[in-house]
Amino acid sequence: MARDMKLGWDVEALNKAYRQGYLAGSMGMGKDRCPYRGDVVVAAWEAGWEDAEAASRENRGPEDRFYRSA
Repeated sequence: MARDMKLGWDVEALNKAYRQGYLAGSMGMGKDRCPYRGDVVVAAWEAGWEDAEAASRENRGPEDRFYRSA
């Protein structure tokens, strides 16, 4: 397993952080709710969160955007 010993993260930890970020974003949680502290792991969580937000925007039709902004 690939692990950066001086930073304390591995690929599995980054994948887990990404999945948790994606779940948080898909549930509508705020980006400020990230439970991680290390820069690399936080970036993985935020990438998941941002991907969920982008997927949510793509799935909404024009009518949804209108009603949400009204």
